[in-house]
Amino acid sequence: MDDILAQAQDIFEAQIDFKGQYLAENIYTILLSITSALALVLGYAQQDIYLTLWVGLAGTILSMFVVVPAWPFFNQNPQPWLGSTAALLSKGVIVDGSAKMR
Repeated sequence: MDDILAQAQDIFEAQIDFKGQYLAENIYTILLSITSALALVLGYAQQDIYLTLWVGLAGTILSMFVVVPAWPFFNQNPQPWLGSTAALLSKGVIVDGSAKMR
């Protein structure tokens, strides 16, 4: 059972780095801007508010599909993280030149 849960966690765990977050924000902003302008132009040309709303909704869903999953290109620059807290605490902390243990 633990193996199945570990596999599910690997599938659904979102790994995205800081540059990937910046890229996702830019993609989302650009896609929403383009689809909003397209919705406005199409709705004005057809004189149909429902068309404007549906095109805007489709653009929002498209943008979410592109940005929300943690695609691999959002994690091309992972940051190295420090070790576990327990490992850091076992080494002690130096305060005023002397080592202190918690």
